[in-house]
Amino acid sequence: MLPSLLLPVLLLFLSVSLTAAAAAAAAARCTTSTPIKTYQKCMNLPTQGASLAWTYHPHNATLDLAFSGTFISPSGWVAWGLNPDSPAMTGTRALVAFSDPTSGGLLLLPFILDPGVKLQRSPLVSRPLDVPLLSSSAMLRSDSSVRDGAGLHIFATLRLSPNRTRINHVWNHGLYVQGYSPTIHPTAPSDLASRATIDVVSTATEVGPAVPSWFRSTHAVLNAASWGFLLPVGVTVARYLRQCTTVRPTWFYGHAAVQIVGFLFGTAGFSMGIIMGRASPGVTYTLHRGLGVAAFVTGGLQAAALLFRPKTTNRFRKYWKSYHHFVGYGCVVLGVVNVFQGFEVMELGGSYWKLGYCLVLSTLVGVCVALEANAWVVFCRRAEEEKVRREGRVEGHQVVKGSISI
Repeated sequence: MLPSLLLPVLLLFLSVSLTAAAAAAAAARCTTSTPIKTYQKCMNLPTQGASLAWTYHPHNATLDLAFSGTFISPSGWVAWGLNPDSPAMTGTRALVAFSDPTSGGLLLLPFILDPGVKLQRSPLVSRPLDVPLLSSSAMLRSDSSVRDGAGLHIFATLRLSPNRTRINHVWNHGLYVQGYSPTIHPTAPSDLASRATIDVVSTATEVGPAVPSWFRSTHAVLNAASWGFLLPVGVTVARYLRQCTTVRPTWFYGHAAVQIVGFLFGTAGFSMGIIMGRASPGVTYTLHRGLGVAAFVTGGLQAAALLFRPKTTNRFRKYWKSYHHFVGYGCVVLGVVNVFQGFEVMELGGSYWKLGYCLVLSTLVGVCVALEANAWVVFCRRAEEEKVRREGRVEGHQVVKGSISI
């Protein structure tokens, strides 16, 4: 009864999760309107909560654009730039906005990021750009001065090469400016991925809408609770409670219930990951994504296997059990490893969240070690008792045989 109801429930839950996630993701959209002018197209950029609006004029190959970014400190900087060769920091012609150390007003200066900048061999010095920049300016969105969280617009008008409408652009923000020289930006994965290539003609008005701020943390909590805890607990229940004759068949229902709840939570977390991936076309966490897909596929195979569970008298039962054990343990390993990979993606490698998860996982591992030791003790004791009984039967048989011969 339980396996036959599992698949429809899982399909319904996955559909509801994807629908809700898509609706939430569609809530945040970019805007083509700025205090200076209104543009024809816009897109949310995949990192740092930034966006880009633009209008392309094909008759003279000029591009009007407005970049929207955010300061991360009062002494920080925000930059946007073009790279003629590739979507990379090295070689970018950038416009950098920061607070003028002399007057305190907002200042926008041009910089060319040559290879020496990445190695930090010398301070970054402003110099004219070697691209056809017709005009540029910057303004704060609503704040009167630069502060942590202050929004910023960088406006620019460029002349593109005829029939070349694809541009490589880079954006970022940093914590400090030394004099008139911006210092290195943070090196989190999202900051290193702040680059993209777009076609100013064919790119749709809205590409990859930004997801709500709570999406990422909810995705992390659901996946850590499901793949990283509930599924391992379900495996523990099956492995060790099955040995107890006093809880049969309760262990099976407990195992199935924990695994179903864990897989439902994992399905919700996986669907949120899909939505975030589609909303962030310029950010790819290859290992985290690959592990997540592998864990979800193995979890789905385990759920499907319940529908084809042979009876205990069926000759294929032993093959099904081997498959179920192998795929189940593989799913648990993939899930736990991906939880740790998720901590790195979220820049929580040295956080108390990771420490807390490690403590919970260590406790579960300790319980498993204790139960495994107890299981071996029970197994050895039963084997010894069986051996004594077998020897007793043999001796009794010999006694009976001797008495008959007499």
